[in-house]
Amino acid sequence: MTDRTARSAATPETTSGAKRAEGTIGGPRDASGPGRPAGAEGTIGGAGDANGPGRAASGAGAEPGTGDAGGIGADEAGTGRAGRLGPMAQLGLMIGPVLTMVDSSIVNVAVADIGRELHATLDGVQWVVSGYLLALAAGLAASAFLARRFGTLRTYLIALVGFVAASAACAAAPTVPILITARAAQGLLGAPLVPLAMTLLLGRQGKARRIPIAAGLLFFLAPALGPTLGGVLVAAGGWPWIFLVNVPIGIVGLLGLRRVPAGAAPPADPAARFDPFGLTLLAAGLTATLYGVSRAPITGWHSPLVISTIGGGLALLAGYLRWASRRTQPAVDLALLRHRQSRLALTLSVVSSVVAYAAVFLLPVFTQAVQGHSTLATGLALLPQGLITGVGTAIGQRLATRISVRTLVTGGFLVLGATSAGLLLLQADTPLWVTAIILSGRAVAIGFGITPLLFAMLAPLGDTQLADGNTIFNITQRLGGALGVSLLSTLYAAQVAATDPVTGFHHIGVILTGVALGAALLALLLAPIRQPST
Repeated sequence: MTDRTARSAATPETTSGAKRAEGTIGGPRDASGPGRPAGAEGTIGGAGDANGPGRAASGAGAEPGTGDAGGIGADEAGTGRAGRLGPMAQLGLMIGPVLTMVDSSIVNVAVADIGRELHATLDGVQWVVSGYLLALAAGLAASAFLARRFGTLRTYLIALVGFVAASAACAAAPTVPILITARAAQGLLGAPLVPLAMTLLLGRQGKARRIPIAAGLLFFLAPALGPTLGGVLVAAGGWPWIFLVNVPIGIVGLLGLRRVPAGAAPPADPAARFDPFGLTLLAAGLTATLYGVSRAPITGWHSPLVISTIGGGLALLAGYLRWASRRTQPAVDLALLRHRQSRLALTLSVVSSVVAYAAVFLLPVFTQAVQGHSTLATGLALLPQGLITGVGTAIGQRLATRISVRTLVTGGFLVLGATSAGLLLLQADTPLWVTAIILSGRAVAIGFGITPLLFAMLAPLGDTQLADGNTIFNITQRLGGALGVSLLSTLYAAQVAATDPVTGFHHIGVILTGVALGAALLALLLAPIRQPST
């Protein structure tokens, strides 16, 4: 436990909040972990209650505009009720993450057009895609520190402004080298948007942290939306429009941020220490590992480049874990990883993402190359799963207050396994509407688990630790997702070469089904706790 957290946990108000939480989640063991005092950092009710760290339960005396429960001007600042953000404020916080997610895949359909118009080779243009993704990973390493030092809301605002400006620069780039540079800047500036938006959306909700249903819908819809939107924009106005579209949408997001109250997240901490060595270890480790994983399906897992970059990257990440465990203020605080339930929920979240996105990544290849459908038709078939995920999230949030996290998550993975088995039904002549139904069934199952897994993962953290916790969540999602998709892509290519595309895709379906069912067994280790309704 860091010195900062220890000081927060020691305040009378936090300790009283922790004691109130014990009855809700099953007693001191679940709240604080084995052998931890009720007021320590593992509690759900202390630093993370609606009144914020160290504040009295009453709203009396709250400063105007802080956004605390009972604070003056909370509704006018953008909160519908205590601890909740209004629709415009939520929209402002959701637009940034959606833009960064869409931009991870939207360029893929424009690679040929960019190369032809800017007179560049395919290998050179590929760095327009890779440079963004690698910069996005490197930028994650600094997100938590920037939020601590300059404030979560201010950092998010500056990052969104920079992302929009970098998008405009991409659209105006006259050469591929300039475009690659602008894309790298876009990735660096976009990196904080997802973890900090989650921090602001989940913060100040007291013990009942839950992501808004609209956010769950958009965050899962965005990856599937990229190729479809990219194809439409390239056909309508040319490749610059895949970047220009970010400008008006980003401006809407900036206007929405005006409705986010200043007290929606912990303020800036001028005393926060910069950790240059830890930041270098983490950023370099993430970049090297993800680069190696991305090259593996192309050059082979046994190539010297892949072995050296993945091995070196993992060594750097291991070095950061050791370094951060000895620092009071590391680049990213690892408090989340000290809690068994949080580690388990984090692992299950990564598995869920791999099972979800592996199919989203491989299905367009199958529907276009094997079934002969167009990019637009494939994109339209993928869209319903994003909407259905929102429905699943809404159902999951309602059930989470009545059914234990263990039961809900286990059931979700069982349904995910059963619906993933539906991938075995796909043939070369299967209609796209059948594919859309199978994907929608998977989406409902994934939506079930979003809220309870986030609750179990972030419950021990106070509001001041949410930026670090969400950064760890995004790092593991990115690493685990990239590794899983890369391995499955390599296996699919090998199966296609040895048999045929349909058989190869069925093998992937068997693997995804098995992984989901294995995760259901692992979910039985979750604590039998329920999420509070308020």
